[in-house]
Order: sequence, then C-alpha cells, then structure tokens
Amino acid sequence: MRTLLICHGCEPVSREGLARWLASFSDLAGIIVLEETRGRFLKRIRREISRVGVFRFIDVLLFRIYYRLFLAGRDRRCEEADLLALSERYGAIPDSVPVLETHSPKSKEARRFIEECFPDIMLARCKSLLRERIYSIPRCGTFVMHPGVCPEYRNAHGCFWALAEDDLERVGMTMLQIDAGVDTGPVHGYYSYDFDELVESHIAIQNRVVLRNLDDLEVKFSEIAEGASCPIDTSGRESATWGQPWLSAYLRWKRRARARAREGQKAEGDQ
Repeated sequence: MRTLLICHGCEPVSREGLARWLASFSDLAGIIVLEETRGRFLKRIRREISRVGVFRFIDVLLFRIYYRLFLAGRDRRCEEADLLALSERYGAIPDSVPVLETHSPKSKEARRFIEECFPDIMLARCKSLLRERIYSIPRCGTFVMHPGVCPEYRNAHGCFWALAEDDLERVGMTMLQIDAGVDTGPVHGYYSYDFDELVESHIAIQNRVVLRNLDDLEVKFSEIAEGASCPIDTSGRESATWGQPWLSAYLRWKRRARARAREGQKAEGDQ
C-alpha cells in the first residue's frame, strides 16, 4: 500500500510522528509540507468574521488570547511527550521518501508531486479544502482524521463543540473520505478514548483521539486499500458545521466539567 501525507510544517506530531507511523506499515511514497502564507491566514479570518459576525469574532479572539496565556504551554509539553513516544515506537522516516514544501496543496507543483508519487491512499492533515483534481488522484481516495463526529460536528473543532454542547458521547474522531463538500464524504470509522474533560484541553483531546487509536487506524487503512471497508450509513442524522472556539463556550464547558467532578466526588463520599 502506497501512502502520501499532507501536513503543516508547524505541526510536528503530523510531520514527524504520523509520517513515521505511516512508514511503519505502508510504503510512504511522499510528504507534502505546507507553509502557510499571511494571505491564507487573513483569508481564514475574513471567512470566520463573515460566518459568525464581528461581535462573536471578538469571542474567538478572546479565546485565542486565553489559550496562549493559560493553556498553550501545557499542550506544547504534552505534544512533545507524544512525539517522543511516537519516535520511540516507530522507526525514522526513510531518507528515500520525497518531500515537497509548498504554500498550498492545490498548487500545480503539489498536483504534479502527487501524480508522480502515485499513492493508493492520501492522508490530508491540513486546514485547506482540497479540490477534486487533487483529492481524486489516489487510487482509493483521500482521507482525513476529522476532529469531531460527522455529520453532527462538521468543519472546524468538532471535539471542542461536542464538549461545549455537553454532547460527551460524540467527542471523537471520524475517518472520513474527502468529497466535494465540507466533511460530507463517506465515513469509514469513529474513534474515541477515555478522555479527561476536567484536565485536558480540546487540543489535547483532538490530538490524542488520533494517537490512542493508531493500531485500529492502521487496520482501517489496510481494509480501505483492499476494498474491504464499508462506509457507515449516516443518512437521517442531524448535520451541522462549526467554527473556531469561543471563550464563552470554553468557560461554560469547564464550569460544567468541574461541577460534574464535584458531584462524582460527593457520590463516592456518600458511598
């Protein structure tokens, strides 16, 4: 099975950790490393303002500030520990694996690179929506490990919004094949783990929901390559798109989590 990884250069767990994982059970045919430009960053900001309005975008900015001040350091240490564990478990990426650095997975050079690598499966760990002329190149399709349960939590930060909506049964990851919509393609699996909503941030949860399920994901990729994976029927279920986290929603989630923890401790004490 030939695989190809698209990821951001600023995300070492994907760039190094998941690349090592793919190389451990498949022929990693290539890696596309994306370096985001200022223009693309500003475009995402304009899109979010258009989606939620200026007032709610202030809520988004406040969360970004809060995260950087109080959460980012701990998440960075967790990420470093996770990457070290992946490096110890999986061998180094072979020197023979070609790497393309580019600003966009939709560029002509990216398309040419993918065609030359001729992958069976492509794993897209990127924020950009891919065009059909890109995601249709691999023989078995292009897949994402979407941080959220689809179709209920499509688009960005599905784990965060499931937590914020107190929908704990739908905190997880969806193995999804890319199509022309936004997280509307065939679903090939759901994955979760025993997360700690009181201690962990949504970033830690959405990273670990992938890393704690790598063995099962390896099996799933093999089934997809062999044509043995049957998509899950999601017809008739609610479908919604979500966006960037809000500080107000984060504080509401954590307040509920603390209250739930106190109730649990009280129940244990009464026993």
